Amino acid sequence: MSRTLDFVAQSLRIALPYLAAAMGGIWSERAGVPNVALEGTMLFAALGTVAGTTSTGSPVAGLAIGLASGVAVQLTHAAAVLYGRANAIVSGLALNLIASGGTRFLLRAFYDSSSNSPQIPVLGSRTGSLAVVTLLDPMTWFVAAVVVATVLGLERTRLGLRVRAVGEHPEAAESVGVSVVTTRIAALALAGAAAGLAGAWLAFDQRQFSSGMSGGRGFIALATVIIAGWRPLPAVAFALLFGTAEAAQIALQDQKAVAHQVVQALPYLLTLVALATLRGRGRPPAALGKT
Repeated sequence: MSRTLDFVAQSLRIALPYLAAAMGGIWSERAGVPNVALEGTMLFAALGTVAGTTSTGSPVAGLAIGLASGVAVQLTHAAAVLYGRANAIVSGLALNLIASGGTRFLLRAFYDSSSNSPQIPVLGSRTGSLAVVTLLDPMTWFVAAVVVATVLGLERTRLGLRVRAVGEHPEAAESVGVSVVTTRIAALALAGAAAGLAGAWLAFDQRQFSSGMSGGRGFIALATVIIAGWRPLPAVAFALLFGTAEAAQIALQDQKAVAHQVVQALPYLLTLVALATLRGRGRPPAALGKT
């Protein structure tokens, strides 16, 4: 029983950054702005969380700085796409490259290391079973709050209605007095906060910043958005599925029955299979990529 609970807890913990980043991707893409930059946003947010925590000694301050870092990256994306008229995919890839090299540079500048930062204190307790630690971890509940806010916010708030309107028919939205640019900036700021929370989760989970620690999670989160048809509840289901696959990968690593390389590739193979088989079930926002 305890093994089953630990496996479930491990699956949930692994899924948390996917959940948070996917919610951010949904806000951005439902507003019509493609968001390949989730990966770089998570990296900068993770480093911001660690830098804020080490400089102030407060994990709460570190979390706030991590979230602000995520928002800053996404507002940069907004400026490039909405004002600079840059292609959103090119802008996102450029931000990812900047994040990959920039975080390494800042890591060396801050901590004289190109690989790892010092250990940081974390929010909540790390004592007890994995299930108890997960249940009592404030980050678990912050991510849950982001999911609930996305599900309800898109459907039941004025901002959610405007986001969906500018993602589907920006000209019609403009004709009734809705500012497309302002709405998309707000959606990207929310995307930055959500993806920033994912990066902060990584920093607190590993208790440090490691070079390249996002490990492709931002891309898997974006794949989750696409597979789910840009809908938050299906995105939750697929994020949990990918978390379970990664937990299974960890559990199978010591088994000899399956090749080590196959085990390591399991989450990515699942992502590719899901994209290939389920991609056609959802319709992207009509104005996605049209700025």
